[in-house]
Order: sequence, then structure tokens, then C-alpha cells
Amino acid sequence: MMGQNQYGKQRPILEEIKAFILSKNILSRLMVINIAVYLLINISGLLLYLLNIDTAFVQEHGVFRLTYYLSLPSNLASFALRPWSLITYMFVQEDIFHLFFNMLILYVGGKIFNQFVGQQKLLSTYILGGIVGALLYILTFNIFPAFENSVVGSFAIGSSASVLGIFIAAATFAPNLPMNVILFGNVKLKYIAIVFIALDLLNIRNGNAGGHIAHLGGAFYGYLFISQLKKNVDFSLSFNQWIQKIKSYFYSETKKSKFKNVHRNTKRPVSDEEYLKKKNQNQAEIDAILDKIKKSGYESLNAQEKQKLFDASNQ
Repeated sequence: MMGQNQYGKQRPILEEIKAFILSKNILSRLMVINIAVYLLINISGLLLYLLNIDTAFVQEHGVFRLTYYLSLPSNLASFALRPWSLITYMFVQEDIFHLFFNMLILYVGGKIFNQFVGQQKLLSTYILGGIVGALLYILTFNIFPAFENSVVGSFAIGSSASVLGIFIAAATFAPNLPMNVILFGNVKLKYIAIVFIALDLLNIRNGNAGGHIAHLGGAFYGYLFISQLKKNVDFSLSFNQWIQKIKSYFYSETKKSKFKNVHRNTKRPVSDEEYLKKKNQNQAEIDAILDKIKKSGYESLNAQEKQKLFDASNQ
């Protein structure tokens, strides 16, 4: 659907995707997890089918056994038995086209998000956007009479709510950023975001109502998160602090369990003062660029500033 956005160095889209998959940043890891879960579900489903074990289960529930236990039920009683589904559902896709479309939007939106907001907040936006989408889906199906007859058997899967949360967040931060859309040429990011939201609103009555409602919940979180972030209110702060504590715990345990390796370093060691001075200088330059974007938009940046921002987003 969409081509590459116009920032940073230009490379063929397949080559750039490959580079991201092989890298170890948050965006590539989210993509790898989604792809790995897709393969796990379909390979296990194939094995169960060949062994004639899962046929009756699939006929009854309409999905593979693993998909069912990872999916998010709208029925409160079922959800109480599968509380983990509040997180797991946002990594589950059974259909290859569903996976491809979600990963494409995640890749495009995630790169823009990293460039303007930073990858430290990408994971929290993915998870919290997915959670808000899940809660809106459950709440809607248990409140409105239109879903009274379908609430028991309804469940949600897919990363769309999380992905849309990231894309809308990027569009909220840089609404006038041009994107090269096939058949339409350069289109401002805000108009693409509006189309996504409008499609979900208009299609609630046309099937997959739960999915569209969850998408809107994720989109709402993305918009609210950036709107408040511009006012120096960071919804992701507690989440990111919690993640850092977990990472620091496992990192410290790993360091304790390994022998210390001694490497011969021929370069002059950098002092703490020099390192902090360089780090603070780079951060000050990035902050100045972000302030310029807030005041005058992305188009006001020169080539050097765009490259600086692009390099920082990939660190």
C-alpha cells in the first residue's frame, strides 16, 4: 500500500526491512515476535491436522487450538480464565495477509515513531495501545445490546490495535510529514491516519466489529499519548521504569554468572567526563532539532539535521 517515507538515506524497501529484522532494536524485535508467533501457530496447527487431533476443535471454535488460548475473549467469564490474553492477543495472526499488512504498517509507523519520539517509548506504545484497544473491545461488547448475542463466542486477535497506536502517535507528532503512497504520490501523514480511523469506524457494522473497535482504542491511545507528551506528561514513564528494572535485574544476574573477559584495547580509554560531555552534547542537538520540528514542522529541517535525527533513531 505505502512506499518508503522521505527521510534519511534512501535504500530499497526490501533491503531496509532485512536490515531492521537483523538489527536488535525494539522495532525489529516486535516484528520478529509477531512473525515467530505466526509460524508457531501455523506449524503446530499443521502438525495437529496431519495427526487428526485438532479437527473437531477447529470446527467448534473456528481457529487453531493455540490461537484460541492466546486470543482475547470478550466474555468476562472466559477472560477471567485467560487473563494473559490481554497481552498475548496483540502478537497473534493466523492469516499471512493479516500479518503482512500489520508488519508493513508497524515498520513504516515504527520508523517514523523512532525518528521523532524515540525507540525507548515504542514498546510502551505498542503494549499500552494494545491494552487500551482490548479494554475498549471488552467494554463495548458487554455494554451495547448490538453484541448481546455474540459476546460469548467473540474473541480478538492481531497486532492491529498496537500497530495503529504507533502509527497514529507518529502522525500526531509529525502530521505534515509527506509519505509516498502508491497511485497518490506524496500524502501528509495526518490524512493517511484519518483514512485508517474512518475505515474502522465505517466498517464496525460490516463484520469483525470487535477488531475495528480494538483498532480505534489503540488509535485513541496513540493520539492521547503524544498530545500529552507535548505537554510534558508522559503516560509511558511508569511502564518504561518497570521495564528498565526487569532488564537491569536480568542483566546483573547475567554479569554475575559469567567470567570476566579481558580484552586488549589499543585505543586511549575515554574518561567518564568525556563520555558524559559527548552524550550531553548529542542529546542537546537532538532536543534542539525536536524543538524546531514542534515549532516549524519537519519540513523546516535541513539535510544535516534530518541525517542527525535519522542516525539518532537507529542507535
